Amino acid sequence: FFFFFFSHTPSEAERKARESIFGGACHTRGNGMDDISKAVEGLGLFEEGGEEAAAAAVSVVNMDDLLRLESLTEEQRDTVSKDIDVRVKEGFGEYVQEFALGEDKLTEAQVAVCAANLAKCADMANADVSLIRSNKDTTEYLVRRRYVEDDFIELRIAVVGNVDAGKSTLLGVLTHGELDNGRGRCRQLIFRHKHEIESGRTSSVAMDILGFDSKGKITNRPAHDMSLNWVQICSESSKVLTFIDLAGHEKYLKTTVFGFTGHAPHFAMLMIGANMGVVGMTKEHLRLALALNVPVFIVVTKVDMCPDSVLEETMTLLIKILKSPGCRKVPMLVTTNDDAVVCASNFVSERVCPIFQVSNVTGQNLPLLKTFLNLLNPRQEVDLEKPAEFQIDDTYNVPGVGTVVSGTMLCGRIKVNDALLIGPDAHGEFFPTQAKGIHRRRMPTDEVKGGQTASLALKKVKRSAIRKGMVLVAPAANPRAVWQFEAEIRVLHHPTTIGVKYQAMLHCGAVRQTASIIQMEREHIRTGDKTKAIFRFIKTPEYLHVGDHVVFREGQTKAVGMLTRLIFDGEAGEALPAGKIRGGKPADASVAAAQGAGGATAGAASAAAAAA
Repeated sequence: FFFFFFSHTPSEAERKARESIFGGACHTRGNGMDDISKAVEGLGLFEEGGEEAAAAAVSVVNMDDLLRLESLTEEQRDTVSKDIDVRVKEGFGEYVQEFALGEDKLTEAQVAVCAANLAKCADMANADVSLIRSNKDTTEYLVRRRYVEDDFIELRIAVVGNVDAGKSTLLGVLTHGELDNGRGRCRQLIFRHKHEIESGRTSSVAMDILGFDSKGKITNRPAHDMSLNWVQICSESSKVLTFIDLAGHEKYLKTTVFGFTGHAPHFAMLMIGANMGVVGMTKEHLRLALALNVPVFIVVTKVDMCPDSVLEETMTLLIKILKSPGCRKVPMLVTTNDDAVVCASNFVSERVCPIFQVSNVTGQNLPLLKTFLNLLNPRQEVDLEKPAEFQIDDTYNVPGVGTVVSGTMLCGRIKVNDALLIGPDAHGEFFPTQAKGIHRRRMPTDEVKGGQTASLALKKVKRSAIRKGMVLVAPAANPRAVWQFEAEIRVLHHPTTIGVKYQAMLHCGAVRQTASIIQMEREHIRTGDKTKAIFRFIKTPEYLHVGDHVVFREGQTKAVGMLTRLIFDGEAGEALPAGKIRGGKPADASVAAAQGAGGATAGAASAAAAAA
């Protein structure tokens, strides 16, 4: 056994107790706490002042030490199961237990004892244990919580890449468990529209799911017509991965950007065709993921039909791009199961960039990709105590139900029949509604928590009154909409220069609206420049937060940044230190207010904009 020492300087009595216990327990197996008790009693520490030292000596036992005992008492099993439950909650539903092998560590027989104890105690904590890797240095087990009704680990992965890179085909292979025939059979299972099936190109945001149970096995079982039953998958899965299949063609960039910002993906899977290389929109999608701080892993497809020389050239260019100052990634080619486990464990650092070389026809390296996906963990803290906020990214009118909205829960929690506010409307106001039903992945549920996606049926709200970018919030949030805000932006690309009055489409979360620059620190900015600017929405006010990521695009122009200040109506705000407002000639009351008081009332601002 191995016992850890305290970090503080021990007293003489404590030091003797530890040395005796450590020395005696290291040579005995099977007696556990009895050995410790005998060792402590033999020291005579229960005399005056000795109780504290004895308690301190015994307290060095932790969960890892108890697992090494060949037989555990009922009390010890209960202690370990509680520790497992805490670790599972801290790991968002799962964690990896590692046992190190070596001369000064554990033998294979001791690892077998530890694994058996871990499985028994995990069962008491309603979790399962599965072996994920074993070599001469270490053995690792995945401990994952079993399925609890209406509550599973949710992970969102945006699938991006150039047109014809094999995005939809790979998703069809992963989710339906069948290899492709080389002529696009699997991608037909993903497409949503007739023109997509005819052209073979994705033009909308399609979604599909992949479920893993508590032991890491895939739960997707397609029916005879190759359709997937989402309710069956979610009811049998402890973890559900949602793939957001985005368009690769340049003319659908607006849809792709909205999928990145509006659906709040945890990770991005960048697809590259081995025979085509890093071309077209590949760099644009990679740049977008880096700007939004979305961790990226890369899948190189079609390796079965690509000559070795072309594949080597593609990999050389890809690694060069990932190591460039703009990316600063550490590329890692995954060729073994150990590589997949190590990459998944270190992926949250955002520096490691795993690269998989797969074939959808032969199935080469697909098991490694599935292992990696099974071990991915969101690791994102969500405050469930804050007032509820639900971001709307789509609306529906369901016969017999009424208005239904879908989106992502950003924080807090919403239960059925909760009173909510929805907005902002064209005047920046929020109006009351009620959630009369909640579905997660087509499964009815009573509650949705922060970080989860869901669909909500609303009372007394017409679909025509709702648009993408609105939010559902708890009345306690006291929401306020803004016409103007300040953001720090960096221009990624622009053919000429950008100045005051420039207008472009702005993406911020699910918000997608044209905005105009009314003030900048610098008179003009070009490609690569960074500056602070005040923006004003053209059509309606929006509900935003300081710290939100902003994407600014128009044709070939692309800029990214972060929102630094909200300018509320009638609130005094500091003007930027330099630059001009509308060429230095305030044209209306709203612009003059933005320069002086930091904003105007919503009614006056909209009237002035209409007059202008």
